[in-house]
Amino acid sequence: MEYSQFYEEFGAPFTGRKKKRLEEFLHRMELQYDTGVEYTVNLVTQEGEIAATGSLEHNVLKCVAVDDRYQGMGLSSRVVTLLLNHANEQGEHHLFVFTKPKNIAMFSDLGFYPIIQTKDVLLMENVRDGIRQYVAQLDRPQMPVKTVGAIVANCNPFTNGHRYLIETAAAQCDALHLFVLSEDRSTFPAAVRYQLVKEGIQGIDNVILHQTSDYLISSAVFPTYFIKEQGRAEQINCELDLRIFCEYFAKELNITRRFVGTEPFCPVTSAYNREMKRILSEYHIEVVEIPRKKQDEVEISASKVRACMIEGDYDTIRRIVPESTLRYLLSDDGQKLAARMREENHKA
Repeated sequence: MEYSQFYEEFGAPFTGRKKKRLEEFLHRMELQYDTGVEYTVNLVTQEGEIAATGSLEHNVLKCVAVDDRYQGMGLSSRVVTLLLNHANEQGEHHLFVFTKPKNIAMFSDLGFYPIIQTKDVLLMENVRDGIRQYVAQLDRPQMPVKTVGAIVANCNPFTNGHRYLIETAAAQCDALHLFVLSEDRSTFPAAVRYQLVKEGIQGIDNVILHQTSDYLISSAVFPTYFIKEQGRAEQINCELDLRIFCEYFAKELNITRRFVGTEPFCPVTSAYNREMKRILSEYHIEVVEIPRKKQDEVEISASKVRACMIEGDYDTIRRIVPESTLRYLLSDDGQKLAARMREENHKA
């Protein structure tokens, strides 16, 4: 069979019977359909069978697969080319793929370069040494320093608890790198979260503020469609994220301590902290856990702020966030965000 005998089928995303057919094809390829998919390309035989497929979510390629019967015909190259063309049309030029380590040769041939590989997963990007270029341009202390620490945080939104964590960590370092997750998957937009952190840390002079770009990965971004043991997905994501931090960020910036807050509420974050201690010890990086700040004997958390926004309880919010965060929450944009949160909570 020649390539010209396949026809191209596009979905943004597929629904109904076409989605079911795609799910069944991926299942045969030992993959799962990823619910985050936004755009899909299928190559289909004249008999209506899927021969190859691939999908996109923002700038991440997902669910790329070719039926064994049609291997060696250049179908994966065609699928990826069509996905790259669509991504370029959407303004996404820097693309990533999470895949099985055994697929490194295939994606290398398609113009992707490895970032990090663990036993379970391989992360690649379509820019040679893109991560090294990104980390190399990050700000760093202007003078030599002895102790360099780091915090990676989402700050959704920035609270007095975050301020306490950062102040306490900064007091134990000559320089503290503060990374705010750049992905736009949180209730508060990435640009808002970054600005609130920037305003909230005023006066802590040895903090160097960064965005993470696409390189420090949360579970919201990490896909699990190719992982057989779904119960291990979170652990696999943790290891990938932490090894990227150690291999690139910590090495380049001479980070020897990473600070985290204790986590009494979220078992996922608590497990992440345990995994952090295990992996960072391999790189001789100390993990320092700082007890959460309390207000009236209650631990402060961003989730508490969001819950109070839904309830309209700004008296409580006023006690647990800095003035800069409160100003935003009371602004027109903050009130619009609260209204959306209440609407989504009501639908749920």
